Amino acid sequence: MAIGTQQTSQTYTASDDGQSYRGPLAMVTTLFFMWGFLTCLNDILIPHLKSIFDLNYAQVMLVQMAFFGAYAVFSIPSGLITERVGYKRMMVAGLLTMAVGALLFIPAANVPSFPLFLTALIILAAGITVLQVAANPYVALLGPAKSASARLTLTQAFNSFGTFIAPFIGGMLILATAPKTAAEIAKMLPAELQAYRIEQASSVKLPYMVIAGALVVLAIVIGMFKLPHIPGAEGGHKAVTTRDSVWQHRNLVMGIIAIFTYVGAEVAIGSFLVNFFHEPNIGNLSLETGAKLLMFYWGGAMVGRFIGSAVLQKVSPRAVLAANALIAALLVCITMATEGHFAMVTILAVGFFNSIMFPTIFTLGIEGLGPLTGEASGLLNTAIVGGAIIPWVQGLIADRVGIHHAFFLPAICYLYIVWFAIKGRPVTRTTTS
Repeated sequence: MAIGTQQTSQTYTASDDGQSYRGPLAMVTTLFFMWGFLTCLNDILIPHLKSIFDLNYAQVMLVQMAFFGAYAVFSIPSGLITERVGYKRMMVAGLLTMAVGALLFIPAANVPSFPLFLTALIILAAGITVLQVAANPYVALLGPAKSASARLTLTQAFNSFGTFIAPFIGGMLILATAPKTAAEIAKMLPAELQAYRIEQASSVKLPYMVIAGALVVLAIVIGMFKLPHIPGAEGGHKAVTTRDSVWQHRNLVMGIIAIFTYVGAEVAIGSFLVNFFHEPNIGNLSLETGAKLLMFYWGGAMVGRFIGSAVLQKVSPRAVLAANALIAALLVCITMATEGHFAMVTILAVGFFNSIMFPTIFTLGIEGLGPLTGEASGLLNTAIVGGAIIPWVQGLIADRVGIHHAFFLPAICYLYIVWFAIKGRPVTRTTTS
């Protein structure tokens, strides 16, 4: 996949036209909050739908398969379109697509139908994919290149604020009614079972209806807000002096795999926590109580990102990334070797060390790519499909060896990230067209 490029780094700074980028940065940050909130709601939907439709772990992980699988389908087209129409239009398009997906939860709950829930999740995730492909590189380029990791980490902190409050709100609204056990469901007559499923599924309608309205309002606001154009980085840039391919950049390819493993590990852990805390030898907690504790996992990521945005301005991003990934791997291993509250604390602590990983991997992956940034962003966002595949594989493992020891898979993922942080380096490549 080759396009004409000029191998220069493109950023927009306050000195470019006398304007400050802080206002646009603050506006775009609201988008990070919204997709963080919606992504984390999947962790609440998983135990809820598992109970309603009497699913095993591998089956219910189709929630994450549908959601994160959308990244594999829509990221590369979104990246290519972003280069032609610009970041702002793609942000608006992403928000409106998300609103359509959120509204589809209403008929899915009325039926109720697990396949229709999955369809709604795919459309919702398609919108989030478009949003991420546009917003992540926009933030990275909207300011000095040397502080790109710190800047994206700061905006991702607000993404984590969304993931932090989602378990509390989602648990309160969606998991408020105690579900029946598998044995009780098995005794129901078909008519009783259908009525039970409709009653349980109806709890998702109000939250997603409100979310759809908020997304439409935000799309209107973003559409009316004056976001600065980033010269040479979007919207049909035609200055061609060399010809290059993103696949010639080894650092980007390594970064794509790192995003795949990171998102897979983060989502896999978050997806299983509520059920993990429900285990008798771990916490023996109700699903609603377990959902509230999920706040500490995502809240740790939020705190870590605020701290990380300051640390990354003074310490090498690769050094911080390697240290965090190594500690996360060790915490997961400790969780597997222990039980009770200690195992709960160690697995929740992983969230803090997850904090800087995505924005740091992302900015390191696009480092030095210049006008190839939009295409590279599409590829990096495609790798978010790790959030579909790794949780599903972990579900298969959990169905066979138990949820406790299935966490070895995220540990392996974190070790790869350590390797990327140490070995990955951008290569400036100049090729005569």
